[in-house]
Amino acid sequence: MSQQIIKDLNTRYTTKKYDQTKRISAEDMQIIKEALRLSASSINSQPWKFIVIESDQAKQRLHDTFANKHQFNQLHAKEASHTILLAYDPKFTKDKFRKRVDVEVSSGHLPAEMYGRFMGAYAFADANTDENGVNAAWTKAQVYLALGNILHTLPRMGISSTPMEGVDAELIGEAFKEELDGHICEVALAIGYPKIEEDYNYGLPKARLAMDDVITVV
Repeated sequence: MSQQIIKDLNTRYTTKKYDQTKRISAEDMQIIKEALRLSASSINSQPWKFIVIESDQAKQRLHDTFANKHQFNQLHAKEASHTILLAYDPKFTKDKFRKRVDVEVSSGHLPAEMYGRFMGAYAFADANTDENGVNAAWTKAQVYLALGNILHTLPRMGISSTPMEGVDAELIGEAFKEELDGHICEVALAIGYPKIEEDYNYGLPKARLAMDDVITVV
């Protein structure tokens, strides 16, 4: 296929070695942050926080969270240009949803007279909330929508990435407690530019199942 989106997705791969001398520009980081902000979520819940690790001090804090496990990802903490912590709200309440509906109205997207009806959409979250007010499984799923969105955005910008579920959520929660503000990070995304000569995954052919194996048209 010659479509540019398909070309970009065919070049996207999981980077194994970053060139720490190359930094993503401030202008490109603004695009990345805006793309994250514009990510889709069920009922426009946006039950997330995205912590962008940029400074050397923050990179050291992230590096230290690999003390107990997943050391294979530790090098990315300092070598990647940036790392994004994608965190979900384990207790997304109706009052928090109300703030989103307020924006629906103030932005002009939702007529004010439909405010009450749209608040009823919280039933989707409520159906996934236990007796302790925990709906973490549902909110975590929304974070992966944002991850998929940014994984699509980055190759179109010529920026490489490494999704990492191999992180220590407990130590990240301690090291970035203030920034996370009650949110939980169980997946992160290193981004930057590969050190091609040392990245064994660079330039290899795409390995995916055949279209007929994964897509059924009825």
